[in-house]
Amino acid sequence: KQLLRSGTAVGANYREAYRARSDAEFIAKLGICVQELEETMYWLELLSEADIFTKKRLADLTDETNQLIAILTTISKNKKKGMTKN
Repeated sequence: KQLLRSGTAVGANYREAYRARSDAEFIAKLGICVQELEETMYWLELLSEADIFTKKRLADLTDETNQLIAILTTISKNKKKGMTKN
């Protein structure tokens, strides 16, 4: 249940980020996305320890989660750089 909550919160906050009224709000929403992805990673690690899913399936999910964290972090950093140039 917690995995579902944290996983779906990423999509909801990402959507909100792109409807943000300011750059600061956009960056804040992306930060929430990254936090939710980190929580998702935690739950995936617990599932791995409990042997609930195959190692391959969890490896795929973990890899995808890490990729999303990297993408959103890069977007946020680039937006911050753009804000300092203005």
